[in-house]
Amino acid sequence: MNKFKTMAPESRRVLYAIAAAVALFLLGQAVHPGFLGLASVESILVIASFVGLVAAGQCFVILIGGIDLSVPWVLNAGAIVLTTTSLGLESRAPIAIVAALAMGIVVGAINGAGVAIFGIPAVVMTLAMNGIIEGLVLGLTGGFTCSACSSYAPPFVQALAHDSLLGVPDALLLWLVVIVLVTLALNITRFGRATYALGNNPRAAVLAGIDARGMTIMLYAASGFFAALAGILLVGFGGQASLGMGDPYLFTSIAAVVIGGVNILGGRGHYLGVAAGAVSLTVLVSVLLALNMPDYVRSIAYGVVILGLLLAYGRERET
Repeated sequence: MNKFKTMAPESRRVLYAIAAAVALFLLGQAVHPGFLGLASVESILVIASFVGLVAAGQCFVILIGGIDLSVPWVLNAGAIVLTTTSLGLESRAPIAIVAALAMGIVVGAINGAGVAIFGIPAVVMTLAMNGIIEGLVLGLTGGFTCSACSSYAPPFVQALAHDSLLGVPDALLLWLVVIVLVTLALNITRFGRATYALGNNPRAAVLAGIDARGMTIMLYAASGFFAALAGILLVGFGGQASLGMGDPYLFTSIAAVVIGGVNILGGRGHYLGVAAGAVSLTVLVSVLLALNMPDYVRSIAYGVVILGLLLAYGRERET
């Protein structure tokens, strides 16, 4: 108990997020026997990986006091670029994947440039970019009647979303790799130290020689990359792209970051907690579905539980 009290607040919040995920799993088992079955847990973790990937990029920008509201349509655009470029053909999969990821990086970099160079508030810049990307996608595809969007994902992408290696789903393995890389990048590299420094005190970071503009652009580009990557995986999971498929991931990605213990004002937090937050949110949705609640009751319960978790974190920060 004494060791827990002496832990850094950021480390405690990671443990809180993990505890919340475990508690929700146990609640799911209580209301629906078999909830903790291997197939059920695997399915939940695979779905959580999509949230976790988007939240990885969101974590980067929130750590510097920013936010990325463009992820819904960057994700959507990544999915549509993949299907319309590949047309479901394996031979075109590599160029389609590169094109989708490059699109995400470019859009993210534009967001970062708007924030860092032109001084546009992150909320305004990224929300405007979300609208621009939505308009471009709807215009180029002919609106919600987009026929090319129904092209199937290439077999490789579908396999990535559905196949397993040594009994572990490939999508989950990919997310585990991302968890390791992001955690290492934030904790043991100059890049990570610069990110935290920029989030804690931008002026002091600049005086210390950190390229604040370059870092901001890089971090927003990373957010775009992860949103597009999630879009690619979602296409593989569902078989094809659909307009509006990224909408649910805006709120959940931000909620996962905050529930995971990252300070919304920047400078503090770990991606391990964010990953646990993504799992918690996914388990929560599964539990509410298992209870067979009407849609409106489920939405209210979802919001109330998340609000309760955030209020609990707020009280913990004050102490």
